[in-house]
Amino acid sequence: MSYAIGRSGTWLAWRLMRETRAAIADNLRAIFPDESDRTLERRARATLGAYAGDVIDFLLALRTPERDLQTLFSYTQADEKLFTNLLAQGRGLILVSGHYGNWEAGGVFLRRIVKQPVTIVAMAEANPEVNRIRREIRDLIGADTIEVGQSLDTALQIRRRLADNTIVPILMDRHLGRDRVAVNFLGRRAWFLRTPALMSFMTGAPMLPCFMERIGPGRFRIDAGVQIVADRHRPRDEAIQAAAQDFADQLGARVRLHPDYWYQFYRYWDAQHDSLPAEPA
Repeated sequence: MSYAIGRSGTWLAWRLMRETRAAIADNLRAIFPDESDRTLERRARATLGAYAGDVIDFLLALRTPERDLQTLFSYTQADEKLFTNLLAQGRGLILVSGHYGNWEAGGVFLRRIVKQPVTIVAMAEANPEVNRIRREIRDLIGADTIEVGQSLDTALQIRRRLADNTIVPILMDRHLGRDRVAVNFLGRRAWFLRTPALMSFMTGAPMLPCFMERIGPGRFRIDAGVQIVADRHRPRDEAIQAAAQDFADQLGARVRLHPDYWYQFYRYWDAQHDSLPAEPA
């Protein structure tokens, strides 16, 4: 019944939310520059459908019995050990992802299968009620939350969690104010969040790109990328930009493979253009 409601809701959203539909289509033009507006808007419907499926399966995953967890996630022992091996270095682990796939289900995997402490760094929702619900969901899986601010305190909180050898997941493909670093993403210039690469540079904690992809009803595949460490032997800004670009390249490769899993429901490129300084003459 949940999936039927999700399919109906997807169709209604695609028909009625014209601005959202057009925004998704415009975002996808970076991947499909030669496609017509109509074709891109059909792709937007696939994106909305994928998101609906992800939301439904995430909510179901929250209360999945212990005996069924192995069927919920598709992963190998190497995947599971990767997290514990990186934590064995004692510097904590910065888990970086984007608004791609089911990043929230990743919290279920880390807490209930890997069984490691997790502190999720997230931007506060504009709607206080939505923000409360998201916090309650993270509390349900036993994950701590740091709400991103534009003060020094956020960075200090992250450093404390890393010093405690905690996994700290952060979505990196949207910046917040001056917390930003310029990258090339999907062939275009964009701003990504600077804090993860800065924390890696300051603490030596590795950044691990990780993507949770839905492979069917109630099934997720974990795709871990190549770990990144901001090189502390290079000038700070240069090392941070290189680490951020490495992540942008890895995220871009996943988005090109599964563009319908890229969940940006506003005009992403317009926002980047508004924020980027003019190119030098």
